[in-house]
Amino acid sequence: MISITGDTHGDFRRVAYFCDTLGTSPHDILIILGDAGINYYEDYRDTNLKVQLADLPITLFCIHGNHEARPEGTGRYEEELWHGGKVFVERKYPNVLFAKDGEVFNLDGTKAIVIGGAYSVDKYYRLERGWKWWNNEQPDEKTRAYVERQLVSMDNQIEVVISHTCPLKYEPIEVFLAGIDQSTVDKSTETWLDTIEERIQYRKWYCGHYHTEKQIDRLEFLFGSIKEFA
Repeated sequence: MISITGDTHGDFRRVAYFCDTLGTSPHDILIILGDAGINYYEDYRDTNLKVQLADLPITLFCIHGNHEARPEGTGRYEEELWHGGKVFVERKYPNVLFAKDGEVFNLDGTKAIVIGGAYSVDKYYRLERGWKWWNNEQPDEKTRAYVERQLVSMDNQIEVVISHTCPLKYEPIEVFLAGIDQSTVDKSTETWLDTIEERIQYRKWYCGHYHTEKQIDRLEFLFGSIKEFA
């Protein structure tokens, strides 16, 4: 069984309830669309959370968000092949995986490309309070080029796109945070995803980031619900 949900931000109560209700096993997969909150504090609090998650009878397949450190930069993760694509994993917590941006995964016969990252609209709020923020939260030029090469190698045809944020044209403006001047928000990742969306053929696109549940054409935003993948 493969399921998918939106941002968890370190709160996995709904995931635990889901596992308990359905009687899941580590062979089952739950995709988290970024901001899992597993590498947010970069101290013992992250370790304590991972110890708890290691007891969950499910494999967590996490996309990189904008409220967490990139796993490859922490010095704790190893890279390995999983379902045809590269993931980052800590040996102590083998059921907690982070997808490498631009990788294509075969998920029960469905090919899906992963594109993580986004801009934090609360960046300065966090910095003023000494909270965590990472300057590599968005995909850099190297990552973008890799994503594009991957898609070109498949003749720009992919069944499913899994990203943290969305193409600019699909931004759910009705959930924008009050008091934030949108002209100050860096939307370069969303603008780039627009160009990706326009050139590829796909069946479904999932994203999180906006803390809303909404579907527009083939694109679906997820937050609190857990749904069957694809």
